[in-house]
Amino acid sequence: MNEQRRQILQMLAEGKITVDEAERLINAVQKARPEPPPPTTASPTPRPKYLRVLVSWTDSGGDGPGRINVRVPLQLLRAGVRLASLVPPRALARANVELDKAGVPIDLTELKPQHLEDLIEHLDEVTVDVDDPDAKVQVLCE
Repeated sequence: MNEQRRQILQMLAEGKITVDEAERLINAVQKARPEPPPPTTASPTPRPKYLRVLVSWTDSGGDGPGRINVRVPLQLLRAGVRLASLVPPRALARANVELDKAGVPIDLTELKPQHLEDLIEHLDEVTVDVDDPDAKVQVLCE
């Protein structure tokens, strides 16, 4: 409450002015100097909705340039991580063995929702090296 309004209410409490006079004074003070709006808090960064992988290349072999654009809903990834927690440990162990045979060294028993959120949060720091100087790979969240 500003100082002028407090003084008007004090005069009203002391009986120096009537309620109608106090109301007119308060309205006049508000018109003369409107109160600033309350400070707004900074809006949080919107939660990313998609994981996008872009691959582009130029091919001098006659096929010409190419482009791959994959957009995966992050909600699908989040749901998959949550579902992995429901899989029995024996099944996860067998899946880990098969993944390892295929050259994918991922331990599904260690996959937690927090790990996915940490990955998403730090995805802007991801660098992908490509052996071909004419190819470009981008991984980003949007």
